[in-house]
Amino acid sequence: MLNELRHRDAVLFWTGLAMMIALIVVSLLSIGDTRTVLGINPWIKPMKFLGSVTIFMWTIAWFMPEVASGFSRIAPKRLVSWTIAVMMTGEIIAIVTQAARGTTSHFNIQSAFDAAIFNAMGVMIALNTVATTVFLWILRRDTPERRAGYIWGIRLGLVIFLLASAQGGLIVGNNAHTVGAPDGGAGLPFVNWSTIHGDLRVAHFAGLHALQALPLLGFFLDRARAPARNVVFAVGVLWLAVTGGLLVLALQGRPLVAL
Repeated sequence: MLNELRHRDAVLFWTGLAMMIALIVVSLLSIGDTRTVLGINPWIKPMKFLGSVTIFMWTIAWFMPEVASGFSRIAPKRLVSWTIAVMMTGEIIAIVTQAARGTTSHFNIQSAFDAAIFNAMGVMIALNTVATTVFLWILRRDTPERRAGYIWGIRLGLVIFLLASAQGGLIVGNNAHTVGAPDGGAGLPFVNWSTIHGDLRVAHFAGLHALQALPLLGFFLDRARAPARNVVFAVGVLWLAVTGGLLVLALQGRPLVAL
């Protein structure tokens, strides 16, 4: 699988591999670090982002052969690959830097340096979202019947991913992940989603990972010769509804799991 990823998009493959190595490094650093940021080990956040970013980049790399062939393929593909790789690398550097300093990376404007880091992260996420939108635009226009579930899974997964990315603006507008209290209260293990108040990260997480779930569902349905397109559409609508429900739950100040 790794060799196939490298063949499909070398830029995203090697950047993702570097992220995996960095994940191992920060995991080891967390073992001997007794500091806490908002009540948890400072390296937890870099670990979550490194894992998530690697999955995202390798997912886009896997989809690269599905770029439309009706116009020049090379320039748009390279634009998407390099923009995602550079922006996500910058995002990770910012998060790791702030973790090493023992402070937060998001919503941190306590100093000019902290504010510059937070603002730069916002710009990088915006450019990454633009690159993902371009990728959706350059996807193949045709839909081979024997691969209909997989192709529509990619399309719908990207649409929901972009909607979840846009929800990031809502999180920034709230100036916190938590609704009804400051960040840093009691939360679920590792993900740290609030168990007392609403948490906007839950819907954000669900929406982003439609990018993996829907194409994978379509792939297996295609292999089973099931009515893949209709099922993927139905699950996509359901996925979007559940994500919206999780967002409403958070905005009401209610946790996903109350403990």
